[in-house]
Amino acid sequence: MKYYLRRLGLAFSLVLLVFTAAHPVVSAEAYQPDYTEENDVATGNEGMVVSAHPLASETGYNILNNGGNAMDAAIAMQYVLTVAEPMMSGLGGGGFMMVHEGETGKTSIINSRERAPGGADSEMFLDDEGEALPFEERVRSGKSVGVPGTLRGLEHAHAQWGTIDMNELIAPAISIAEEGFAIDDFLANQISDNAEKLQATAAKDVFFEDEEALKEGDVLVQKDLAKTLGLIRDNGIDYFYNSEISEATANAVQEFGGSMTKEDLSNYQVTQDEPIWGEFNGYDIATMPPPSSGGVFMLQMLGMLDDFGLSQYDSKSAEKYHLLAEAMHLAYADRAEYAGDPEFVDVPVEGLLNPDYIDERKNLISLDEVNENPEAGNPWDYQEGKDEVENVEQPNDKVDGQTTHFSVADKFGNVVSYTTTIEQVFGSGIMVPGYGFMLNNELTDFDAEPGGANEVQPNKRPLSSMTPTIVFDNGTPVMTAGSPGGQTIITSVLQTIINTYEYNMDIHSAVTEPRIFSSDIESYRFEEGVPEEVIQSLNEMGHNFEDESEAIGNVSSIKIDPDTGEYSGATDRNRNGAAFGLQSGE
Repeated sequence: MKYYLRRLGLAFSLVLLVFTAAHPVVSAEAYQPDYTEENDVATGNEGMVVSAHPLASETGYNILNNGGNAMDAAIAMQYVLTVAEPMMSGLGGGGFMMVHEGETGKTSIINSRERAPGGADSEMFLDDEGEALPFEERVRSGKSVGVPGTLRGLEHAHAQWGTIDMNELIAPAISIAEEGFAIDDFLANQISDNAEKLQATAAKDVFFEDEEALKEGDVLVQKDLAKTLGLIRDNGIDYFYNSEISEATANAVQEFGGSMTKEDLSNYQVTQDEPIWGEFNGYDIATMPPPSSGGVFMLQMLGMLDDFGLSQYDSKSAEKYHLLAEAMHLAYADRAEYAGDPEFVDVPVEGLLNPDYIDERKNLISLDEVNENPEAGNPWDYQEGKDEVENVEQPNDKVDGQTTHFSVADKFGNVVSYTTTIEQVFGSGIMVPGYGFMLNNELTDFDAEPGGANEVQPNKRPLSSMTPTIVFDNGTPVMTAGSPGGQTIITSVLQTIINTYEYNMDIHSAVTEPRIFSSDIESYRFEEGVPEEVIQSLNEMGHNFEDESEAIGNVSSIKIDPDTGEYSGATDRNRNGAAFGLQSGE
């Protein structure tokens, strides 16, 4: 089943009537697409929206169609995703938003990554014997909850680039939460798979009926979340951080063993950062700096692979996948050693991206054999300073988180590439009672064992893999890319760029081409579509790919033709996403 609208009937029709009557900016009459597989890809000449959920994409489309800009659409889409993808992002999370301003040509980042509360400490994930607690136990504890930043990020972005009143941008989400929407197969499976975690908190009253998990086609109504969104609409975003909501949030975290206080919420601050830049095949790439590990190491891998001429090999060849895996091993070895929050540790970004250092790493890659001991290099040789933090071996039990990525481009030349998250599916599993939003488990992105660059410290931001990216040709944005998937995000964006600008694939082919992931010689994954004989050949070389394929990430991407101004948008098939293009005259 690709999507559900035709099964929803009257319930969704009521939502659309509410939109039309109360909020003409998102008039249901403006656009009512059929939710079919064709929505994986779209074209337009005046704008484009892509996301992992059709309700969010439709909302963004309607904002653009009624004169809003890319930021207006992105903000409204995030609010809708809070309702429609409660397992992936929301008020209780954070994210990275990359923004390109068409008028000024400037590209910047709104960093709303969650921070550790003031009571956090480097040993909080250890047991009485000083050993790391099991990952699932860390996740479900209030200690895993970082101070949420999503709303402060939206507030900061709206103040600079928004053109439509925030009250109107939040309205579609309130209507959907109040009236309900039909659950698709993806959300239904996530509720079922996470039933134990959800039933331990107030979430049991939202996602279950008579102790049975809601199923595909059931209508999910979120009255408490609608109330919270209404309070934010009526009182402003500051109300979330300084009111009964912040008190309830702190109480919920403390009930599950965390230390967060109202003061932690009141004190939360976003940062506005500059992207880091790299190059691949003559294109300039703007991507995330630390505390994201995504941008640095994606650019490092692109640099290592740029001279190999990957397109001389078939896109599904053993040679291509071997070279990808070898570059991944070297980059992830550096990632484990050097990545952290630059507010707390020195991250050798300049050295890691120095062309001579990248050449040094590239020379460790052989076309004929596997490097059986890929170790971190010494980027400090290529920049001033020295490494004062030693890597600490971490337990190998972490499960990759999930999140959501979406992008918007408008006719004014503005582009938004936004990855937003609550970390694991349904985050910590903790729902704030009476307010209906899920709380993240972002602090499990810190090292469980103290002593490394990514150890827990108060007010520190945990390492992230989120990699919202914009590609440029002579200063003009020509592509966005991003994905969920924990540490696989980095390689999903990497392969999308390679598919587009090395193999010259159209954007839909680029995001649906089967991907691989390998962080070290013991951890390998591949998607359906990689030929069986290729996996066998790779394993005979010394790789260790698993027997069964699995989905990796969920890329959403926009491509912009710099000559014609035509937009192409695509989402891959790992979720029920949608791309909608705005055509002149509609």
